[in-house]
Order: sequence, then structure tokens, then C-alpha cells
Amino acid sequence: MGKKLKELAGDVTESQLASTVKESAQQIWLAGLGAFAKAQEEGGKVFDALVKEGESIQSRTRKMTDERISQVAGKAAGTWDRLEQVFEDRVARALGSLGVPSKQDIDNLSKRVIDLSAVVQALTEGKAAPKVAIKPAVKEDSAPVEPAEAKPAVAKPAARKPAAAKPVPPVTPADVLNTLPQTGD
Repeated sequence: MGKKLKELAGDVTESQLASTVKESAQQIWLAGLGAFAKAQEEGGKVFDALVKEGESIQSRTRKMTDERISQVAGKAAGTWDRLEQVFEDRVARALGSLGVPSKQDIDNLSKRVIDLSAVVQALTEGKAAPKVAIKPAVKEDSAPVEPAEAKPAVAKPAARKPAAAKPVPPVTPADVLNTLPQTGD
């Protein structure tokens, strides 16, 4: 190999050849350092560009995910509301078929008991009874109740009780419910 280099170099001496090789090696070394520096500089820029691109993709992905979640949550809420309504309707029908009064029935009875208690209290104290419109409690899904034949009311004079008589305690809705006939027994 040494002979081939000498033939190529021709009239060049060994020291000149050595210095040429040395200069070439130096240039190759410097080119490598330059490439390394350029790669470091560009690598930092590329890294920063990749970070920015990643942040952009992450924000778009998050936005799309939040939209999807809100859509699914909206659909699920609607489904749960419908399911809850169906469940409530079925429970109300089952309780109605068992003869359990609804909240509205109990509220109507409570109002009637309060009105009747006021009338009874007024009568026991010897006062004229206040006129109270009493409506029969009728379930919405049941047939209206036919009133019994009305008997003419005979007004009797109220007997006056002595002042020392004990007042009658008012009747509570619980008292009325306890006196109702039990169904299913």
C-alpha cells in the first residue's frame, strides 16, 4: 500500500506526504466537529419544535376528548332520567295496586282532617261551625264515587258546656289513618 501512495504522489517526498495526510486528517476532524456542533444546534431546535408540536397535539386531543365525554354524559343523563321515570311509574303502580295511598292522597286527607278538626273544635266550644268546603278524595285513575242520598240536616241547638270542660285535642292525620279499615287483611 505504501508503494501505491508513492506512485500516486509522484515527486512528493515522504515528509510532504505526511503533512498532506496530517492536514487532511485535521480537516476531517474539523468537519466532524462542525457537523457535531450543527447537529447540537439543530437538535435543540428540532427538540423545541417537537415539544411545541406535542403540546399542540395534546391540546387538540384533550379538546376532542372533552367534547366526546360531554356528549356521552348528556346521552347517559337523558337515559338515566328516562330510566328513573319508568322506575318511579312502576313503583307507583305497584303501590297503588296494593292499596298504599300516594303522597297526594295523604296530603288531601291531611287537609280534610285539619278542616274537620276545626269544625269539631268549633262545635265543641259552642260556636257556629265555619263553613268548610269538603271534597271527597278521589284517585285520578278511579271512577268517581257516587254520593249517598243526602239527608236534610236537622239543626239542633248547640248545648253549652260549662267553662271548666276540657278542650278536645285536635285530631292528627296519623289518628285518622289508624282508624281507616285495613285492606288485604
